This record gives sequence, C-alpha cells and structure tokens, in this order.
Amino acid sequence: MRIKTNSLFCAVVIALATMAPVWAANPRPADQQQASLYKRLGGYDALAAVTDDFLGRLSSDPQLSRFFKGQSTDSLKRIRTHIVDFLCMATGGPCAYIGRDMKTAHTGLGITEEDWNAMAKDLNATFDKFNVPAKERQDVLTAVAGLKGDIVGR
Repeated sequence: MRIKTNSLFCAVVIALATMAPVWAANPRPADQQQASLYKRLGGYDALAAVTDDFLGRLSSDPQLSRFFKGQSTDSLKRIRTHIVDFLCMATGGPCAYIGRDMKTAHTGLGITEEDWNAMAKDLNATFDKFNVPAKERQDVLTAVAGLKGDIVGR
C-alpha cells in the first residue's frame, strides 16, 4: 500500500508544482514577474502548510482513504517530506526531489476516473481554504490535466 499512497501524492505534487503563484500574500504584479515561483508561493512554510491541508483531505476522503490504509506514522511523514521537497524544487526553491516519474509510479495501481475527480475536489477545497484566485486555480487544473494520462487507468 505504501506505493499507492506515494503515487497518488506524487501526481498531485507535480500538478501543484507546475502552477502559477497561489499561496503567497498577493504581491504586486511587478514583484510576481521578478520573484521565483517558490518565493511567490510563500516559500517552504507555505508549501508545507498547503501540503498538510491537502493530505488531510485526501486521507479522510471516502473515495481515497484506501490509499492510506496500513501506513505507519513514519511512512506518512516520509510521503509529506517528498511532496514538500518536490514542490520546493520544482518551483525554484533550494530542495531536491528524488521520487519516481508518474508513469512508473502509477502503473498497476488502477487509479480510476472517480479517484481523479475526488482528488480534484479535495484540491479545490484546499484552494478555497488558502483563497487561491481563479486564474491560479485554472493554471493548476490545466497542469493536472496534462498528467492524467500517466496516472488514471494504469
């Protein structure tokens, strides 16, 4: 079950990492063009807060909670660390991500269209909590859609 959890989260992490600025405190447009995405998102602490909220939603979602069954506290901490590190690295921060590519990670898991839709619903709930503007939400959904073929139905 550990692989299933890592795979679902990695898919979400990659999608989140490719988005435009969302969690930083509304910088001026000129600042947005000059700062790295990592900084515009609010840095490590902001990425960690969003990850924590999103993971909490996924683990309690009736459609997705099966991916968490049998996970030790240590395994869940490791998954969280991988997600935050990936977001940090992919947005221009000082971290390194050492996880697998999406096709490899999801082959054989049988993630369904319903799982995908449940994940998107949870992602939007996290966006609501962090007051993510409509444009940034759309940027994320567009990025997520590009990964769907590597994740769903494998």
